Amino acid sequence: MGVQTFAIGTRSSDLTELQKISHDSSSTLSVSEFTELPSVQEKLSSIMSTDLVRATPITPTVTVEKMPTGRDVVILLDGSDGTRTGFPAMRDFVQRVVETLSVDDDKDRVSVVQYSRDPGVQFYLNTYTTKGEILDTVRGLSHKGGRPLNTGAALQFLRDNVFTASAGSRHLDRVPQVLILLIGGRSSDSVDAPASALKQMGVQTFAIGTRSSDLNELQKISHDPSSTLFVSEFTELPSVQEQLSSVMSTVLLRATPITPTVTGEKKPTGRDVVFLLDGSDGTRTGFPAMRDFVHRVVETLNVENDKDRISLVQYSRDQAVQFYLNTYTTKGEILDTVRGLRHKGGRPLNTGAALQFLRDNVFTASAGSRHLDRVPQILILLSGGRSSDSVDAPASALKQMGVQTFAIGTRSSDLNELQKISHDSSSTLSVSEFTELPSVQEKLSSIMSTDLVRATPITPTVTGKKVKPFYIAQ
Repeated sequence: MGVQTFAIGTRSSDLTELQKISHDSSSTLSVSEFTELPSVQEKLSSIMSTDLVRATPITPTVTVEKMPTGRDVVILLDGSDGTRTGFPAMRDFVQRVVETLSVDDDKDRVSVVQYSRDPGVQFYLNTYTTKGEILDTVRGLSHKGGRPLNTGAALQFLRDNVFTASAGSRHLDRVPQVLILLIGGRSSDSVDAPASALKQMGVQTFAIGTRSSDLNELQKISHDPSSTLFVSEFTELPSVQEQLSSVMSTVLLRATPITPTVTGEKKPTGRDVVFLLDGSDGTRTGFPAMRDFVHRVVETLNVENDKDRISLVQYSRDQAVQFYLNTYTTKGEILDTVRGLRHKGGRPLNTGAALQFLRDNVFTASAGSRHLDRVPQILILLSGGRSSDSVDAPASALKQMGVQTFAIGTRSSDLNELQKISHDSSSTLSVSEFTELPSVQEKLSSIMSTDLVRATPITPTVTGKKVKPFYIAQ
């Protein structure tokens, strides 16, 4: 949200907890007792002044392009055993929603997915081009069945497989993305990270539950409180149809993007590149190949004139920084250190903790990161196994920070885990063994070049109509 958080604790507080809450390490302050608060007052004022200068919004005046008029609407249906009797009412509801949309002129696109233990796509956003085809398919829908109800996995599936350009999503063209969820029970898995990922992507989610649903869970999934609706049973869905249409219209009016015509300042030409290497016991034989891979990538970068900065971290149970982004200023120093790297060893493999460590200690100004100057932040992960801890929240935190993550795994890795870590599906690469890394080197360079062209920020100087201020994310 862009909130700048300053946390002040006493000796009874948990420092790690306060650092998680604060927006960076310099914003966590400590006193022995609250009676000593005057001693940190001046320091707080100083840090606030610095951060608020960085955060001050720009009020652009813009020339507006034509706004997108359509929507990509995905309908996610709870097809578990518990909704068998209510499914005909759910099917009728979907039919009535589709009838209100403008499909035939390709303004609106529709997809329907049913799920229980796992998701099943009835049709994608680009499967049908006419309302008649969609309605025929909806009328023929049969109940999926199955248990448990894994709503978290279903939301993640939509993020990775349905709200994508290959499946017909036009989110890259700034067409509003809408999700309508009908759910009749409590999820057996966590919805937190997948729901957050959809919100980060800009998906407007409307959740409709019954008395068997979990209100708190639905509110986490919905993009705001007005987008959570309830009925006692699915047979009462017609009673909320008009309310849903009204809320959807209001939100989409707010969400319709505008594209300013801008003239940009000079774009940053460098990159901050962090390598994260799996140094656990399982990668001992593959480590020389990993080291050679890093060596080859570094040789392609432009370090000498401070365009590119490089850091390398090895991890297993815990993390070991080989060097930070501001440790070396020449390519020769970096290559010498890389050639001398030794395998760390250890177990288990805590990838989640390593990602969080990078967020808190490496992608920071004090460690040489230039993310506050909008220099692209790159993470290249080489992982040879499945993590023993959760990667969901740390991976999401890096994405929120704008880090472009490329994950390379072996046949021993968990593909789903690597895709959660990567910033999109094209940024997950696989080899059978690390000795095959040269085979993906060129592909990595190509994807990195493409993504960095897209990711390079511009600072607008614009002309035209005055609009509401906006903040540049840092």
